Amino acid sequence: MKDNSRNPLPQQIPLDEHRRGMAAVVVASVLWSTGGLFIKLLPFSAFTILFYRSLCAALVFGVVYRGNVLKVNRLSWLASGFYALLLISFVSATKLTTAANAIFLQYTAPVYVLLAEPLLFGLKLQRVNVITIIACIAGMALFFSDNLQGGGGWGNTIALASGVFLAGLLLAQRLNHRSHYTAAIFWGNILVMLAGLPAFLQAPAPTPAQAGMLAFLGFVQIGLGYLLFTYGLKHTLAIESALIAMIEPVLNPIWVWLGYGEQPSVQAICGGLIIIAALSIRIIITERANRKAFRNL
Repeated sequence: MKDNSRNPLPQQIPLDEHRRGMAAVVVASVLWSTGGLFIKLLPFSAFTILFYRSLCAALVFGVVYRGNVLKVNRLSWLASGFYALLLISFVSATKLTTAANAIFLQYTAPVYVLLAEPLLFGLKLQRVNVITIIACIAGMALFFSDNLQGGGGWGNTIALASGVFLAGLLLAQRLNHRSHYTAAIFWGNILVMLAGLPAFLQAPAPTPAQAGMLAFLGFVQIGLGYLLFTYGLKHTLAIESALIAMIEPVLNPIWVWLGYGEQPSVQAICGGLIIIAALSIRIIITERANRKAFRNL
């Protein structure tokens, strides 16, 4: 019989634990969504912000997971590399284009995962996945039409690359054993620190308010967000966690609009809604198919 331990059925999750798990995933997604606002507000370069944020995040992972961060293998280093490139490209894109463009284009990662799965795992490219890919490409096209406001081509291109790096991270972690997941994230933050070190050495010292924002990005937005999401995954269904995580790309540009005054273009909003809708519908369809197959076993 199929091992369902990674995606428990509703009756297998105690109600109180399920509620706490749902709340943890919601809070994690909200915390992740705040990244764009603080990246916009901070006057430092992308690499200076990256150094401070990853320093704080690495401290969180080192204290909480301790010896587990030393459990590394080749796939861990591959995942760490993708993680570092993901953070660097996302923060850089947020500085160069609108927050909406940066986060929505990053969420094209599932498209690359769906394209790579047949090659890496021998899976058949199903019709629902083909439709999802086409819909996401249509949404992506809107970001590059009519010279989107506030970004230009480079910002959108880097944001699109961040989606590729996120897909690489997801695939590398999937190929690896779960015991190595945390180490990949920890050492990825160390790599980001090394990349940001020259910018950090040349940057002026942050003011108390700026230091607070930098600490929030590392300790809370990444560190606490990751801990809460990891806890939530253990006590919720896979479809619930995946759909709740869509809070991040929805709230990210809203926080930036409220706190920074940046308004995304109409094309960006439409493109983002197409991508999020396509991914959400695919999650629901796939989950229903999986449960039907499980009941038939």
